[in-house]
Amino acid sequence: MRYHKQIARCVAATLYVAAVGGLAGPVPAGSQAVAPAVSSPCDDTPPPAGATLTPSRDLYCIFLTARPGLEAMSGRLELRTPHSPFGVAVNPAGNHLYEGILTLEGLPDPATLGEYNHIVAWLATPLFDEIARIGPVSNGTQSIGEISLNKFMILVTAEARPDAPEWEGRLLLRATSPSARMSPPDMQEYLLGATGTGAMARGETGDMAMAGHAEHGGMGAGGNGTWPHPEMMPGLTMFPALMALDPPGASAFLPGAGIDPGTLPLARPREVIELDDGDEVDLEAGLVRRRIRSRDYVMYGFNGQYPGPLLYVPEAATVTVNFTNSIAWPTTIHWHGLRLDNASDGVPGVTQDPVEPGDTFRYEIHFADPGLYWYHPHHREDILKDLGLYGNMLVEPRRPDYYAPADREKFLMLDDFMMSGDEPMPFGMERATHTFMGRFGNLMLVNGEPDYEMEVGAGEVVRLYLTNVSNTRTFNLSFEGLGGSADATAAPAPAAPRIKVVGTDVGAFEREEWVESIVLSPAERYIVHVRFDEPGEFALVNRVQGIDHLAGAFFQERDMLGTVRVAASGPTPDAALASPASAAFDTLRTNLHAAREIALYREYFDAPIDHELTFTLRTDDLPFIVDRLMRFDSAYFHPVEWSGTMPMMNWNATSDEVEWIVRDPATGDENMDIAWRFEVGDVVKIRLHNERRSFHAMQHPFHIHGQRFLVLSRNGVPNENLAWKDTVLLPTGTTTDILLEVTNPGPWMAHCHISEHLEAGMRMLFTVDP
Repeated sequence: MRYHKQIARCVAATLYVAAVGGLAGPVPAGSQAVAPAVSSPCDDTPPPAGATLTPSRDLYCIFLTARPGLEAMSGRLELRTPHSPFGVAVNPAGNHLYEGILTLEGLPDPATLGEYNHIVAWLATPLFDEIARIGPVSNGTQSIGEISLNKFMILVTAEARPDAPEWEGRLLLRATSPSARMSPPDMQEYLLGATGTGAMARGETGDMAMAGHAEHGGMGAGGNGTWPHPEMMPGLTMFPALMALDPPGASAFLPGAGIDPGTLPLARPREVIELDDGDEVDLEAGLVRRRIRSRDYVMYGFNGQYPGPLLYVPEAATVTVNFTNSIAWPTTIHWHGLRLDNASDGVPGVTQDPVEPGDTFRYEIHFADPGLYWYHPHHREDILKDLGLYGNMLVEPRRPDYYAPADREKFLMLDDFMMSGDEPMPFGMERATHTFMGRFGNLMLVNGEPDYEMEVGAGEVVRLYLTNVSNTRTFNLSFEGLGGSADATAAPAPAAPRIKVVGTDVGAFEREEWVESIVLSPAERYIVHVRFDEPGEFALVNRVQGIDHLAGAFFQERDMLGTVRVAASGPTPDAALASPASAAFDTLRTNLHAAREIALYREYFDAPIDHELTFTLRTDDLPFIVDRLMRFDSAYFHPVEWSGTMPMMNWNATSDEVEWIVRDPATGDENMDIAWRFEVGDVVKIRLHNERRSFHAMQHPFHIHGQRFLVLSRNGVPNENLAWKDTVLLPTGTTTDILLEVTNPGPWMAHCHISEHLEAGMRMLFTVDP
């Protein structure tokens, strides 16, 4: 069913904006809306009209088991998606957050069970080294609050008193979290991983094994002996059979073969190019010399810069970009997130032919919406983007009050780069490598630098424009005060600054929100305001919960991306806090402009689902050891795979053996066989389902070209604070409903923005008729 714009939207928008308040209306501190009733993955409620796909029950629902003799009791715990302005809710340490919705049935009067007066619920770690009392519970459905433990048990007991610090009474019901299924290897898995080396690791037996590796047509074929092995993360280990895997079936590639890096120009920090409507700018992709911690490498850059120039453009402007390709690869430039003319979208084979080495192309770029955007290649972006071909674009809003005031602005392009020792890890020439999880780097970069530094004044409000340009890594960023010591005389570390999220891909949120950390999946952008109230030094850190697959355990990862030095700003501690930006920072305001525009579409929020997509994986001719061990590993998939803790099997996998799939369940069509058609003016509701039962399920940042959309709900829970997006993070096993506004005619691509997944097939086209 299709929906067309109507004048009545304007009336609805006016009424909605009047209800939510004006541009700078404050949101009361600590206020929380009552969560609406939603369907649960734990029950058999059918999906909404038009939908067939539902969230994974086995990841987001726990069924409690009654103690023998008490089978009349039952319970279930839904791990409900809590509100977050990001694609997934985590705390600064990277623990996933859930709202626990507990439903209990058949609980008797506790007095009938013994000398008890209350029934109490508990959360505990599997080894009971941490026990948290939830409190008294009863029959029916109730929220038990936030759950942040990586692995946990839920227990329901009969107790004599409701406030006992630990479980004392009779156990009634129990269950373990889905993540508890992740455990150390059993004997079969251990023997397989410990001994399945050589021919057995490659799946060869009998005569095939005797024939040797050259006859094998699997992932080991094609290795040319020049591949270094990827590095394991410090402190982790992996089965010997995996460490002995052959190189991927592709030639190893790095740019600048036979070129002395010293003969190339040293890459310069990016320049800001301010453009007006009708202006022209030249961009050239070429070889540069990148210096990283005193060593020089041959990489790529736009205009000899790293990142490429920052294009600063007013809203509604149109500019011309004259592109010259001076690298050895054919390529294009994709203008990520812009609603521009289709002919300039930069997708080879769809909107243009690739620009061959030495050739040029003229792009006409229209900047329809305020927001933060970026440009990058759309041909073998797993190589070309990762080696430095990317840059930001800022579209300055026409309204000067579109964002709250800030004292200064900083643009941070976040990346990771894979090194093997002191040298870059090669890329696959003929086909992409690292196609299971994507190419996780081990060198963190901000604006191309491993040791980013920023200087601000105490009390200043800094507007940070954040862009994730990595191939696969999802970041969880926060700030930590540095300093402090066990010495009682040492000054304590300064308190972490407050962070307020104000915007994302295609403009502002309806309402500003306080956050403790910022989650960015590949290609996403977020605009945040940060105020450092205290002088001192702060670390910009990425903190996540990694998975040790051999131990079946989580562990804390902390990567330091840079340092913020905060200087005292005035003669008194309060002097810096007197600026208009600082005063405005303390108020969470409603953005009237964004809220009014989004209100035009609220009449469609409860409409039936028009289309569905499911995201999954198909493999072929995997080495025997990889196939077997990954099947063992499939007992549990985390909602987000935050880091590359299985580097060997990931490196070994190419797009010949791994095919990532986006499928239309209504037709069975996959990837480029999907043929959706819309008309300009359509408003289309789409359900996106990331399949948990995939061979290797993981998150997908899904990007739609040339249009914009609203994220309406996640796992059936309505989104409380909307903003226009072009990329959305889809955690494993979830459903995400989006509302696509169709405005641009032409053929457009939509795809996973993990670069290696794109190269391994996860892309589709849709056509918009005028």
